[in-house]
Amino acid sequence: MAKREVDILILSDIHLGTYGCHARELLQYLKTIKPKAVVLNGDIIDVWQFSKRYWPSSHMMVVKHLIGLIAKEVPVYYIPGNHDEMLRKFKGFNLGSLKITNKLSLKVNNSRVWIFHGDVFDVVMQHSRWLAKLGAVGYDTLILINSFINWFSEKMGRGKISLSKRVKNSVKSAVKFINKFEDTVCNIAAENHYDYVICGHIHQPEIKHVVTEKGSVTYMNSGDWIENLTSLEYNKGEWTIYNYHNDPVAQAVDIEKKKQSKESAKALMDSLLMELNINNHFPNGATGLEAA
Repeated sequence: MAKREVDILILSDIHLGTYGCHARELLQYLKTIKPKAVVLNGDIIDVWQFSKRYWPSSHMMVVKHLIGLIAKEVPVYYIPGNHDEMLRKFKGFNLGSLKITNKLSLKVNNSRVWIFHGDVFDVVMQHSRWLAKLGAVGYDTLILINSFINWFSEKMGRGKISLSKRVKNSVKSAVKFINKFEDTVCNIAAENHYDYVICGHIHQPEIKHVVTEKGSVTYMNSGDWIENLTSLEYNKGEWTIYNYHNDPVAQAVDIEKKKQSKESAKALMDSLLMELNINNHFPNGATGLEAA
């Protein structure tokens, strides 16, 4: 199968290590594309809820695939989020074509693009971290319950529903938070003369033009791989939201279950470490990406 070329791929809020993570679907998607550069914009591995008892092979296979891109000298930038914030202390760390940074500044077609996770503008995160973690557990539980409900719903011939989306859309404070988050981000981006600002964190895929007192800016959010199963792609001079649910090609990719069951997490980890050791010094890729 010929892979679709993508100039820049932006993924966020995958939450590997949680029950709600759609790692298999993400792996199907990744196997259909050939990105020239990848930005992992936070909450890739959910350290908050990580458990040794739950780490399916599909989750490790996603990690292995990303490591494989690094082994092929594809520039990969990891911007830690709040759920994998422990990696922020490694800011500036380089391993081959992998770089950990807290934010990115890109210049694409003479436009300035600012990328960061977005939790810095979350008041709950800044002042009530314990409450944020409690909310994360509740959210993961709701997603788990939702999966059982959807299983029964599909058996009855009905479509899937999203409990968390219904909660978000019905609670005025949640809608107000999202709007305030977007407005704050856009105001700061415009004030710093950026043309585009890209976030994750709120699990709400979006591309929209916003006019602020400081000027206009295009706001984008890559969504998540818990509910929306989305990413941001830049290709042929255009930014678009990718949606797995609308991609029959990715959905048709066969992820060999036999291979998954035979390869233990340890075996997968050993193989990806071998890939890293093969090429531990890569030349910097000329992508126009500038880490800040």
